[in-house]
Amino acid sequence: MSLIAFFGALESGLIYGLVALGVLISFRTLDFPDLTADGSFPLGGAVAGISIVAGINPWIACAFGMLAGSVAGIVTAWLHVKLGILQLLASILVMVALYSVNLRIMGAPNLPLLGETTVFSSLVTDGNGYWMRCLIIGVVVALAMLFLNWFYSTETGLSMRATGSNLRMAQAQGINTSWMTIIGMAISNGLIALAGALFVQTQGGADISIGIGTIVIGLAAVIIGETIIPAKRIWLITFAVVVGAVLYKLFIQVALSSDTLRSIGFGPQDLNLITALLVVLALVLPKAKTKFLSRKVRA
Repeated sequence: MSLIAFFGALESGLIYGLVALGVLISFRTLDFPDLTADGSFPLGGAVAGISIVAGINPWIACAFGMLAGSVAGIVTAWLHVKLGILQLLASILVMVALYSVNLRIMGAPNLPLLGETTVFSSLVTDGNGYWMRCLIIGVVVALAMLFLNWFYSTETGLSMRATGSNLRMAQAQGINTSWMTIIGMAISNGLIALAGALFVQTQGGADISIGIGTIVIGLAAVIIGETIIPAKRIWLITFAVVVGAVLYKLFIQVALSSDTLRSIGFGPQDLNLITALLVVLALVLPKAKTKFLSRKVRA
């Protein structure tokens, strides 16, 4: 793997680290199976892209994209807590609806940003582009981690964690679990949409299909991170899922550039197949590790 390919995988991994942080909130903290991510990721990219084309500051455009993603998360949570729609079905409904919304926002299946001012324009040059983008995105991810670490230590954050851990007990303690779910889903999809806003600026354009498989990558990142760095402290958990996202993208890059895989017929067209295999491996490894340790203890 070349140095440019390594930094490319690192850049993509850091972006999906934001997705992993969002998935951590919905799946781990709230125990809410949320597929809205496949719609909120391109939603953030579409809103940010159309804002940049309109001449808005790219950082403000990212904030707009993040806000749009938060609204999508709120709608998903509202469908569940207020209308009583099953969690998974509510997220699927919003995800499907967002496909049309994203098309409406962009006015076409794709929106080019070539020649437009992005968050990288003022700092990235031809000589430092391959690592400067990673640095800028890394700072954004670090700020998101610091925010989550702080938020989880607040009364609202602790109430949200209690809601996901034991809903009935949280309600018995007087916690407004509906409100906690809405807040958590807003933050989760806001982070995912922010990732989409940064992604389209690295790719030079927004596309309606960029959200396909987002939730799979986010889940894989969380599982890989938890497997490699098992932890109970919040700051270490958030760090682990970001590391998981970076490792996931590096694994994909290594797999695609492997001469061994190429020799047996694998290529770029098999990206989704390799992705699925990596997710299966990430799901199986923790169970295999537990069985191995239990046998070792018995022996």
